[in-house]
Amino acid sequence: MLNRRTLLGAASALALPAIARAQAGPIRIGVLTDMSSWGRDNGGPGAVYAVNAAVKEAGGKAAGRPVEVLVGDHKMLPDLGLQIARQWFDEGVHAITDLENSAVGLAVSALAANKDRIALISGSGSSDITNARCNNRTVAFTYDTYSIAKVTANALAKQGAKTWFFIGADYAFGKQLIADATGFIVAAGGKVLGQALHPPGTSDYSALLLEAQSSKADVIALANTGTDCTNALKQAQEFGVARGGQRMATLAMFDTDVVAAGLQVAQNTLMVTSAWGNMSPEARKWTEGYHGATGLMPTMLQLGDYGVVKHYLKAVEAGGTTDAGPVMAKMQALPIQDIFCRQGTLRADGRVMREMYLMRVKTPEQAKLPYDYLELMETVPPEDAFRPAKDSACPLLKA
Repeated sequence: MLNRRTLLGAASALALPAIARAQAGPIRIGVLTDMSSWGRDNGGPGAVYAVNAAVKEAGGKAAGRPVEVLVGDHKMLPDLGLQIARQWFDEGVHAITDLENSAVGLAVSALAANKDRIALISGSGSSDITNARCNNRTVAFTYDTYSIAKVTANALAKQGAKTWFFIGADYAFGKQLIADATGFIVAAGGKVLGQALHPPGTSDYSALLLEAQSSKADVIALANTGTDCTNALKQAQEFGVARGGQRMATLAMFDTDVVAAGLQVAQNTLMVTSAWGNMSPEARKWTEGYHGATGLMPTMLQLGDYGVVKHYLKAVEAGGTTDAGPVMAKMQALPIQDIFCRQGTLRADGRVMREMYLMRVKTPEQAKLPYDYLELMETVPPEDAFRPAKDSACPLLKA
């Protein structure tokens, strides 16, 4: 029932400036991920767990305001992802995170800049996000195609690889990964003999593998991830790629892909990551909780969801506001330090500068599942992993 006190309270609230009313409400973070399609294990429920873990560690609030987490399923469809993001921003969501699938990430990044909100990207890897299509409302926290291509290509070049053939996913991430890797291969004196693209969710790679084998390239490189990566690896073993003297390389294999393929298939494969679940005792403890809740091992994407939301909430707390400009300034000013990221920094183009790691998948005899199946081969400092500012097309780095 409405009474005089209720009406006065409502009138007082309406009299407040809109920004004051917004600042008094909850901090709303949307987890926009793939909950039901081929990328589910690399984002999905694991991304939701990671974001909630970061919120819980912050005490469920920042700047005295409660944090509310929303979940949206884009099903790996860019149009659907953009539709959900636009609705969320219009309804007052302050930041959107995960954004698995680079086509989704690029679209939501541009929308965030237009709406003066923040895109906290962990799941998208296209290096264009912080290069030609950069903006001052986007954080690319975890990795990009430039870094994983550079570290992998340089490592195999040191091992004598000269010629390459790519099998890649036919969307923004796969194409950008091939383009970035090609640049490093050519710079090292190597040559790309060809490429074959496939739609996401492909189950039969026989024709692509036959084309790759017939090229006689030293390396057959997979520029895909998730079930595409694991299915291609399994079929490559059936086709006897290794027995024929060619080397399989995965440019974007995640922990879940290793487990799905099995150590018999994935053993000795090189992969690049920004974090892994067993990298320290503290990380192992966090990972055990994650594994218990999800039944899976976390990928660097989910560990990035945890890290970027943790850093975002620190910035909101430090600045006392959710306004996008001041929060971004605080995120750039504060050091990035969590269980999975040591002394990271946020550059003006949105690129988080952090260590990257070259890993080898252990053999079945060496590994101790479910946690201990990766061996650290090389720690690559940020300045050697990511695109130098002087080579960037982002105008934010030219000021």
